[in-house]
Amino acid sequence: MNDQIQRMKVLGAGIFSLILALGVARFAYTPLLPLMQQQAGLSLAEGGWLAAINYAGYLTGALIAASISDLVLKDRLFRVGMVVAVLTTLMMGLTTDVTLWAVSRYFAGLSSAAAMLLGTGLILNWLIRHNHRSELGIHFAGIGLGIAGCAAAVALMGASLDWREQWFAFSTIACVLLVPALGWLPAPDTSPVTKTGAPMHDNPPSPLFLRLFMASYFCAGVGYVVSATFIVAIVDRLPGLEGRGTLSFLAIGLAAAPACIVWDFVARRTGELNALILAAMLQIVGILLPVVVGGLGGAILGALLFGGTFIGMVSLVLTMAGRYYPTRPAKMMGKMTLSYGAAQIIGPAATGWLAASFGSYAGGLYLAAGMMVLGTLLLFMLKAVERRDIAARASAEPCMQA
Repeated sequence: MNDQIQRMKVLGAGIFSLILALGVARFAYTPLLPLMQQQAGLSLAEGGWLAAINYAGYLTGALIAASISDLVLKDRLFRVGMVVAVLTTLMMGLTTDVTLWAVSRYFAGLSSAAAMLLGTGLILNWLIRHNHRSELGIHFAGIGLGIAGCAAAVALMGASLDWREQWFAFSTIACVLLVPALGWLPAPDTSPVTKTGAPMHDNPPSPLFLRLFMASYFCAGVGYVVSATFIVAIVDRLPGLEGRGTLSFLAIGLAAAPACIVWDFVARRTGELNALILAAMLQIVGILLPVVVGGLGGAILGALLFGGTFIGMVSLVLTMAGRYYPTRPAKMMGKMTLSYGAAQIIGPAATGWLAASFGSYAGGLYLAAGMMVLGTLLLFMLKAVERRDIAARASAEPCMQA
């Protein structure tokens, strides 16, 4: 019983860290973007560049996560990152200087990587060491809860608070979230065995598998980042949907909250790669619905499909990475996120440029959907490589025994 209570506290620490670093420090920017454009003079292009800078910070964090193996150092950096998440949120309300906003977005990206990679790696390592199922669906519910919570908070505060006051309100929420995010995560165990004495060893994939996997995840990053960053502004600019963008963002969060748990169950039945392919195909539909179908129904259904798939893909990919490297799960997580992070720099900048050139974010959605189609094709190729690698290992085992 005590072990189950400890498990829920560890997962709770992960959930609250994701709500803090991704929900508040990172994604509160999305529902506040139209308000900042109206009240603080933020232009379309500047909005895109601030998002790109945020993802540059996230990419820097991924580089750091991929380069260190010391669990104690990762734990320290994770805790520093959570404090930085609070400070960068506060910083957004203290200035109207775009340069200072850019600094805030960059360090908020670093804190997001701390929660997403270092925190996730520490939690997966703890689960494996304590002989719990190495699935992260419950943990990653924090992202959906953070998105939905931020959207709901902006909708509730919009009538009485301006953009600056809302950032201050989010700063207060961030301080509350910081307590369980830091307090419920125990210090890391650096022993080479699990609690039952079983040895922990890595099972890395083949170089070709890893390259194709990273390329596919890059495509998924473009598909994700355009909608995640600009969905509120996109829907607000559709005919007849002015002021309805926050509803779409709320729908994304509500769909994302249980999605990772659902995709864990799907993966148990179909295998992880098949689950990824299914999620990618549904996400393509979700990305295109707001501009192809139009109307509030198309926007909400698209948001539900997008929210129900993008975080499921992230959860499946990072869980797979952690299983390949159980002794140092952030190693492959960091490499995969470098691909995802590079896409998150290119995607917002390209979408901002397209919006400034053509006066619409629709081009960005078509770009995102096209990249998702390419990524899905790469996943089909990945299945063939996986079968080849399994056959190669099977044929090698008798030789090694001989």
